[in-house]
Amino acid sequence: MRLKTVSLVAAAAALSTAPLAASAANSVRASAPVSDESEMGGGSQLLVLAAVAAVIVGGILLTEDDEPLSA
Repeated sequence: MRLKTVSLVAAAAALSTAPLAASAANSVRASAPVSDESEMGGGSQLLVLAAVAAVIVGGILLTEDDEPLSA
């Protein structure tokens, strides 16, 4: 029982100090300069239009059946 209590206290202490250590480590980081534009850019309008069309078609297909479920 005592080992369980000690391990729980150690775990709680580790969880409470982890955010402090992480925030201290973030202050040293620096961002790298961007040299070129991303090659994955563009074509997103087609994807958005396809998603909107899929939602509209799905809504129509789901609401098309007007027959009651109970007889």
